[in-house]
Amino acid sequence: MNPRILVVGGGPGGASAAYWMARSGLDVHLVEKKTYPREKACGDGLTPRAIKQLLDMGFDFDGLDLHRVDGLRAYAGGLKIEMPWPDHSMYPNWGATMRRADLDGTVASLAEAQGAHVEQGTTATPIVDNGSIAAVTLTNSDGERTVTPDFVVIADGSNSRFGRDAGASRRKDFPFGLAIRAYYESPNSHDPFIESQLDIRDRNGDAMPGYGWVFPLGDGEINVGAGLVSTFKGWKDVNTYRILEAYIDSLPEHWKVLDVTPHTKPLGGKLPMSLSVGPKIGRNWVLVGDASGAVNPFNGEGIDYAYETGRLAATHIAEAAAGDHLALAGYARDLEDIYGDYHRVARVFVKAIGNPVIMRTLTTVGLRSRPLMEWTLKVMANLLDPDEAGMTEHVYNAIERVVNV
Repeated sequence: MNPRILVVGGGPGGASAAYWMARSGLDVHLVEKKTYPREKACGDGLTPRAIKQLLDMGFDFDGLDLHRVDGLRAYAGGLKIEMPWPDHSMYPNWGATMRRADLDGTVASLAEAQGAHVEQGTTATPIVDNGSIAAVTLTNSDGERTVTPDFVVIADGSNSRFGRDAGASRRKDFPFGLAIRAYYESPNSHDPFIESQLDIRDRNGDAMPGYGWVFPLGDGEINVGAGLVSTFKGWKDVNTYRILEAYIDSLPEHWKVLDVTPHTKPLGGKLPMSLSVGPKIGRNWVLVGDASGAVNPFNGEGIDYAYETGRLAATHIAEAAAGDHLALAGYARDLEDIYGDYHRVARVFVKAIGNPVIMRTLTTVGLRSRPLMEWTLKVMANLLDPDEAGMTEHVYNAIERVVNV
């Protein structure tokens, strides 16, 4: 009999893990606290890394309401630059936008098609015994029951109550992000570029900590959001709603957002970054996605890393289910091997740009050099090509030298 695998959380990380485990023949049960479709505080953006994972899962890009994105448009200090996604040997040179309300349920259905059982509207609570999840209580409208899975994938998002109950916690010395977004009507929602504003000013012209984004959705609306990282100077005294208001007031004219009343109530959240939550494994459980802090500090992106860590966890759980008692430890090692250096440099970088003078200097100087910005896009989106592997260490060292100066 196949070992029973319980996946807690039906977002990108949980759905990806469920898909790949079910595809390998494991008995997988995914539980999602809410019911699809459900809103998430997210930019709705899919980078080329995320597109690669969706392609591998057989995602039907032609049959869904998805808007293709060719690259990034960045603003700072009155300057503007447009950069297409770079060509890459592994990832496509395009991204997309799609509402999480539509995306997550679709990916969960892909896992279901592979044989995973998906149960919505169900809250999971662990029963922990000596570092192991001995059982899990599942509660929904039908009542309460207890299951005893052999392995548990914890993928219940950035707040991860299940993860905390299992013994995981966030490192307080690592950065975390605060973000807020809302949907606005725009006649240019088919714009082929996502947009980033690196220099937000209030109505008095004073600089505000944080950054803004616009993600065109291709359906008459745009996702407009603002965020900041905990390394930004004065972040504790800033309300993210105020940053969003200031950004909306100064949106570029081409979006033609005439009515500043959002179509939805602004939705915000807290994002643990840089794999800051741990331990990543217990005796019979693993953390994936936002529950593990797998959010890129350079740009706040988490969807692609949720898909990737979910897939990686699925591989190691399949090995553990086959009798390899060291397989889960291998998952933690692989996370460090794959992402460790990248996040180390990202932590140094976001600590430096927390100083508004450094932030303005780097962005305004950078936007005057297209080659520099193209490399910056590659680094921030984690799209350095394996063919450029020899350059990776030099790029990381260069970032650290600039920050030290």
